[in-house]
Amino acid sequence: MKKEPFQVSVNDQYHFDLHPDEAKTLDFIATNNASFHALENGQAFQVELLETDYANRRYTLRINGNKYTVDIADYYERLVKKLGLSAGGSHKINTVKAPMPGLVISVLVEPGQTVSKGDPLLILEAMKMENVIKAAGDGIVKAVTTQNGQPVEKGHTLVEFE
Repeated sequence: MKKEPFQVSVNDQYHFDLHPDEAKTLDFIATNNASFHALENGQAFQVELLETDYANRRYTLRINGNKYTVDIADYYERLVKKLGLSAGGSHKINTVKAPMPGLVISVLVEPGQTVSKGDPLLILEAMKMENVIKAAGDGIVKAVTTQNGQPVEKGHTLVEFE
């Protein structure tokens, strides 16, 4: 199977393709939960993750003091958009799925718990980064289908809502 590149857009101005094999070679070292030290072509960068919007694959970063908004789309996301199959924003989300492969570090909710939009559900470690997975809307947790220390693949159901 051919690996298709990610399409990356920075501040809706700069657009480039990033091949999955190139992404694996990026040199990032976590300095805390949302900060990283990065090396690229012998140049050092301080990177801070400010905001994540997994549903829209949008990330806001501060790199060496400058703020950037980065959009990342894989082949399937581009295909869905091209075919006009994007889901509308009015449907209720009943599950939260892993946005990427990783390791569940901490589950922060339990069945029966009421959560509000933006509440942290769990922490997923991926590519040397700890990502806080948050509730996309208000709801009651029906089931948690993962546990601390469990590796998960992209798309694995993590939390179900009533």
